[in-house]
Amino acid sequence: MRVIPAIDLKGGQCVRLYQGDFEQVTVYSDDPLAVARQFTELGTTDLHIVDLDGARSGTQDNRRIIAGIAAATDLDIQLGGGIRDSATLEAWFNSGVTRCVVGSLSITEPDTVKAWLVRYGGDRIVLALDVTIGDDGVPLVTTHGWTSSSTSTVFECIEDFGAAGLRHVLCTDVSRDGAMSGPNLALYRQILGRFGDLQLQASGGVRSIDDLAALRAEGLPAAITGRALLDGKITAQEVRSFQQNA
Repeated sequence: MRVIPAIDLKGGQCVRLYQGDFEQVTVYSDDPLAVARQFTELGTTDLHIVDLDGARSGTQDNRRIIAGIAAATDLDIQLGGGIRDSATLEAWFNSGVTRCVVGSLSITEPDTVKAWLVRYGGDRIVLALDVTIGDDGVPLVTTHGWTSSSTSTVFECIEDFGAAGLRHVLCTDVSRDGAMSGPNLALYRQILGRFGDLQLQASGGVRSIDDLAALRAEGLPAAITGRALLDGKITAQEVRSFQQNA
């Protein structure tokens, strides 16, 4: 299982939001490139970056920072936030980004995202499916920064995009993100049970190396962790050892 460190950018700073709330911000560093360079020492191959400013406004004010990280490291950059048209998508690819993450647009404009999958290939596009678990246990996809719920289940979305070449899905249980409450193992187990070949990335709730081990035991191809690394709950030595024993 690949461990993918995460950096969230807001106003040029490395931050974390609590459950997507822009009013609950923790600033970790004024130098995102320095944080990315620290992550290169983990023995990982990927870096997940969320452009929070782009997600909120649709503008790409952090492009220089992200392009700098891509140029200064050997990490495969996976970038999400405010990608709403082909021009933005291609600009990120030209800036050194390996994969672009698309979220709400997959629900509001599915044909556009399917066309991107066909054009650029399944290894360049990641579908970000943020879910809330209803009282009936059904995982429904949320949109627009987790403020709106759709009527589509996570299973229906994956099925719908499969014919267009979908390979990578980043799935977040909204209630777990930034809460340090543990990943939703049952959710990921259900998804992989239906879509065994999916390159599923678990996101949200990782507290420790034990959580990563639990995800690996479930057969997860990849897991994203941000706050636990930034807070030192997971150490560089633990990640290096975990990767070596994969």
